[in-house]
Amino acid sequence: MNLYVGNLTYDVVQDDLMQLFSQVGTVKSAVIIRDKYSGESRGFGFVEMDSNDEGKAAIEKLNGTELKGRAIVVNEAKPRSDTRGRTGGGHRGGGGGGGRFRSGGHQRGSDERTWS
Repeated sequence: MNLYVGNLTYDVVQDDLMQLFSQVGTVKSAVIIRDKYSGESRGFGFVEMDSNDEGKAAIEKLNGTELKGRAIVVNEAKPRSDTRGRTGGGHRGGGGGGGRFRSGGHQRGSDERTWS
């Protein structure tokens, strides 16, 4: 079972999660999610337990417990919805021509000027 672990202090490392969750069962993997630019912790991670029973036991026993001075949140991880490649909400184009033409219909920089 894959578990979400949130409200982590920024100095929690993978070994801290492995150590804590191994008290409840067999930990298959643990990861701290980091900012892709700064490399700093984003304050949450994921732990994969060997079985659903161990995952449920970890939620029951560890949710709300303290890790490095902060109460952590432990619950079943939800599958990530795939939002890659989508825009943020159906933006419809339009708008002006961006100043390409003057109101008289003459293109900027045009040598032909018909001023009366």
